[in-house]
Amino acid sequence: MSDVDTAFTGSVPAIYDHLLGPLLFEPYAEEIGRRVRSLSPGHVLETAAGTGIVTETLHQALPDADIIATDLNPAMLDVAAQRVRSEKVSFEPADAQHLRFADGTFDLVVCQFGVMFFPDKVKGNSEAHRVLRDGGQYIAVIWDRLDRNPVSQLVHDAVAKLFPNDPPQFLARTPFGYSDPDTIDRDLRAAGFRHVDIDTVELKSLETSPRDAALGLVTGCPLRAEIEERDASALDQAVQAAEQALKSLDGSTGFDSRLSAHVVTAIK
Repeated sequence: MSDVDTAFTGSVPAIYDHLLGPLLFEPYAEEIGRRVRSLSPGHVLETAAGTGIVTETLHQALPDADIIATDLNPAMLDVAAQRVRSEKVSFEPADAQHLRFADGTFDLVVCQFGVMFFPDKVKGNSEAHRVLRDGGQYIAVIWDRLDRNPVSQLVHDAVAKLFPNDPPQFLARTPFGYSDPDTIDRDLRAAGFRHVDIDTVELKSLETSPRDAALGLVTGCPLRAEIEERDASALDQAVQAAEQALKSLDGSTGFDSRLSAHVVTAIK
């Protein structure tokens, strides 16, 4: 994994939250909220919390639970702390592969679209396993293949065509580069989990447009840094190319923003 893959800095967190939230993250946050309501955990840890999209849903679904939301990037948590204001919810920077918490601290650990960014996925899973009590659950959401997520596929292809000799690979390499269920299952079991369920869930984005989707994916994630490394003046051109490609999904029934991801439940 390139260092650029974790570069959520500058204006990226705000764009990520405003544009990529409805496009990619809020639909699966709602799915997590639906799944956790019946669990009634008292202590919840969220890793890779980003801008707090899942944190907010967790707090709404579990208003009596104490929630600690963590992320490697303080700039993302700054946005999250503005989104969720409650004495039941706290935020702190943390590396999901090296957690400060004692063994058996939490009833539930949640990680939406974060495992793909862990340099050592077994280590990240092992830390979730360690801080869970016996019988506790680890819920992770992990993107399915790039070709099963047409918005991201079209943006990836459009940007790649601008740099045929050195195409940016962030989307294919990292968010959508860890999609094989057998590999996911193997890494969870290597971390100590014995009960693993992987449910592939297809959803649709909340209401969005080709323009907003292009802006979000090109300028609201580390793809932006890959583009700017190649040509600092090419960002607007990349947005325009992505928007043009995404217009193929804009039909009589609206923007066809199908999503596919694995919702993983592992029990300690």
